[in-house]
Amino acid sequence: MVRITEVEKNSLAAKNGICVDDTLISVNGHEIRDVLDYRFYLTEARVALEIEREGIRFEVVIKKDEYDDIGLDFETPLMDKKKTCKNKCIFCFIDQMPKGMRDTLYFKDDDERLSFLHGNYVTLTNLQDRDIDRIVEMHLSPVNISVHTTDPDLRVKMMKNKRAGEVLSYIPRLTAANIEVNAQIVLCKGYNDGEALKRTLSDLAAITPKLNSVSVVPAGLTDHREGLCPLTHFSDDDCAECIDIINSFGDKMREEHGERTFFASDEFYLRCGRELPEEAFYEGYPQLENGVGMCTLFVEDSLYALDSIDGDVTSRTVSIATGHAAYPILSQLAKRIEKKYDGMRCNVYAVDNLTFGKSITVSGLLTGKDILAALKDKELGEELFIPINCLRTGVGDFLDGMYPSELSEALGVKITACDGAEELVSHILGKDMR
Repeated sequence: MVRITEVEKNSLAAKNGICVDDTLISVNGHEIRDVLDYRFYLTEARVALEIEREGIRFEVVIKKDEYDDIGLDFETPLMDKKKTCKNKCIFCFIDQMPKGMRDTLYFKDDDERLSFLHGNYVTLTNLQDRDIDRIVEMHLSPVNISVHTTDPDLRVKMMKNKRAGEVLSYIPRLTAANIEVNAQIVLCKGYNDGEALKRTLSDLAAITPKLNSVSVVPAGLTDHREGLCPLTHFSDDDCAECIDIINSFGDKMREEHGERTFFASDEFYLRCGRELPEEAFYEGYPQLENGVGMCTLFVEDSLYALDSIDGDVTSRTVSIATGHAAYPILSQLAKRIEKKYDGMRCNVYAVDNLTFGKSITVSGLLTGKDILAALKDKELGEELFIPINCLRTGVGDFLDGMYPSELSEALGVKITACDGAEELVSHILGKDMR
């Protein structure tokens, strides 16, 4: 049962007398526990809602088109609290967080509902048989799974959860019911790399054709690992070996099934200096959110943007702040802009991540105070551009709570956050794309 917090004006619910603070008990006789139940059982042409008001229960029957909404909203998008993670993974990034970040960054979720609603990855250790039955009944596909390894004992060792190995049996149950799977593997040196990685990729390949995609990413290691499991960074040679293993499986999958399926994250390529694959390699970027193909996509989009902007450009000096990982790519973009437009000057600055540690090189983990420390004595020109992924969606602050307006005042320059290459190029040149 869930409390109704909003009834849309003139909606079907409002016209049938449902009010704010009523409690929804069931839909067509099915108990409503969360948003998945609600959405699934609401897709009928006739819905009978059991409502409770001031201790009295009654039924409201609504006739509608099958997929019409009825205009109710609830306390949270999930209708109840998020499920907290029960694992103690040796590579958990939240355990490595410095103090002083905003409170929400310290919450560990492992909620299968967020997998379907927002694409989050889950470990399956929070699920029981009834949850798998519900996924199958509702055909909630795909399921995004943090696999890490298919060796049950090794998975228990890495995730510090006694159920971590046994829940791997859920994967064949899901695929047997035509539920598709996306998988991610966080790679830790000396644990699930090498032969263990080969076993995992082989086991995952066996669930084809229900395997959509697999990303392999190196564990992020910050400077705040006191008391945690000792882990070491992958060397350049290690990264090259990981790429070769992953691509060998990808080549085989492409040859046998027509799709590559297995992808190494950009970070492996950047660390060992290997050339990034071309756009066609990534087959539509199925694992973009896990950092697979982001650099290639950025390059392609920036070239398209430069070709799509016509007319003269007002000469000026601007600057870009980024992490060390993307610095070479943005530097190449700056050179292209300066070469194409006389009088344009574009400075690119790589920001050391002093908050998490210099080994953290992605732009999404830059804080306001780190950008300030890196750029306070630099020539910035008329405008400073920052990546939008280092700001909180819907709020607009950095991880340390600083706002771009505060950073702008401290640096004495206009700051613009850009979402992707095309937006960055158009803002730098002050032109809309044709």
